[in-house]
Amino acid sequence: MNSEYYPWGGDFTVCTLNGCVAVVLLTVDYTPPETVAIYGPLKTENIGIEKIIANVISNPYIRYLILCGDDIRGHRSGSSLYSLYKNGIDDTHRIIDAPGAIPYIENLSTEALERFQRQIELVNLIGVTEKGKIDEVVQNYIARSPPSYGEPYIAIRIKPEKNVQITDTRALHSKIILDYKGKIKKRGS
Repeated sequence: MNSEYYPWGGDFTVCTLNGCVAVVLLTVDYTPPETVAIYGPLKTENIGIEKIIANVISNPYIRYLILCGDDIRGHRSGSSLYSLYKNGIDDTHRIIDAPGAIPYIENLSTEALERFQRQIELVNLIGVTEKGKIDEVVQNYIARSPPSYGEPYIAIRIKPEKNVQITDTRALHSKIILDYKGKIKKRGS
């Protein structure tokens, strides 16, 4: 593994360092050809997506991301990644229109997300599980052989802008007394 291109690690296989295609596997039994740059599964609609974005933009040769297989129930990570590519995130860091349970991007800057949207073309094959069909699309995009996007973009984890120090150690409701049923018996002052 070349840590320069894939600094965030994860569950993936590196094939060709200057390959132009990355393949994201949802629920599918498929192994891409060795001519892709990288491939691996996507399980979660937050940290998993962040790792894919960080690693893809770190390798400027990757210009196509092929998303294939059946989406993962509950997480809907594939559809959430596609929503992020198309729509970005809102002010609360939630992926706009993502169907996933917890589709929040907390560890990447807006600049990193925008780089991802510009650098790659996302090919949506969600629902496609047949090896022959996926192979055909993968080979088609490999054959395009576009130039590198430029310099690698190394996404670093965002640190909180400020820490809040709480000096008041009193509990908000320390003077409330409850009976055995959980009802308020007495409020203190």
